[in-house]
Amino acid sequence: METVIRKLGATDIELAQSVFAVMASVFEEPLRSVSRKYVADLLSRPDLFVVAGLVDGKPISGLTAFKLPLTRSETAEMFVYDVAVLAAYQRHGIGRRLMQEVRSLAAAEGIATTWVPAEDEDDHALDFYRSIGGNPSSVTIFTFENHP
Repeated sequence: METVIRKLGATDIELAQSVFAVMASVFEEPLRSVSRKYVADLLSRPDLFVVAGLVDGKPISGLTAFKLPLTRSETAEMFVYDVAVLAAYQRHGIGRRLMQEVRSLAAAEGIATTWVPAEDEDDHALDFYRSIGGNPSSVTIFTFENHP
């Protein structure tokens, strides 16, 4: 069982929809339907990176990341938003390979820093990011619901 790790491009609409479904499943979130146009628009964004892990062409994992421009210098950082691997494929180095791929993509664009938030209660995520060489920083992230 060989896992292929690759960045999805603008024409990978159906594959991206499947990757997003896998990610929702891993996070035990309801699957919300997203239109082909919405996914095509996402995949066309130069600041969004979608990386998939595929076995026999079918997604078993996914990562989404955003290139965030900085204001204090003419550079950017890579913000990893989600990393998800189906339970049957966890602990086989796939998450590590997803992170390696997005860090390589960032480096190729001259981005020196990649970062990812993890909830303090998510021991699995904390252990994973430490195991791949991440340096934790203590922060609290506040979320706000925006209403018109």
